[in-house]
Amino acid sequence: MPDITLDVREIPKPQRHPKIFSLFDSLAVGDAVILVNDHDPRHLHDEFEADRAGGYSWDYLVREKRDYQVRISKTTATTPPRRLGNTAELTNAAVDDADVAWKLTSPDRHLDSNLIRLAADGEIAEHAGGEVDVLVHVVAGSGRLGTEAGDLEVAAGDLLWLPRRSQRAFRAGPDGLSYLTVHTHREPTLTIEPLARRDA
Repeated sequence: MPDITLDVREIPKPQRHPKIFSLFDSLAVGDAVILVNDHDPRHLHDEFEADRAGGYSWDYLVREKRDYQVRISKTTATTPPRRLGNTAELTNAAVDDADVAWKLTSPDRHLDSNLIRLAADGEIAEHAGGEVDVLVHVVAGSGRLGTEAGDLEVAAGDLLWLPRRSQRAFRAGPDGLSYLTVHTHREPTLTIEPLARRDA
């Protein structure tokens, strides 16, 4: 199929990226779109690299004032699997209270995942889960998972299942607690506030 030319210079900016990605996703492997833009689309390239790494090629054809042309080719049928990070590296950094050290951010994802870190004796207050089951993998440290039926001692390597709507709370032990959560994608409905760090 011949390359498709898409001139986005007259398209309102909020509509440009969605239109480009929609067109790209409809391409067959080996086909390409030639993007014509009024500036260097570096941010678009960043989005391609974040969400479709390994599945496209990016070649500048023209780089002139108010005239940038880029040939974006589809090289694989779907985005290939790739390395996202290393939990050992992410959990080695110091943490003062609680933070999200990493999360899955692709806008097209069907899965949510977060790496949560709690400092020594840090805590996430008791709360009810949402409408999805959550798989938790404890990757470092130790602590307790609070449930309606009592506390469970947890340590690195443990796999935990949090059924939807179940009550849960986390408290880190003296060496902190880091865990990875995985569940189907949903829009956020709950903000979990960590309790202040308490002396043991």
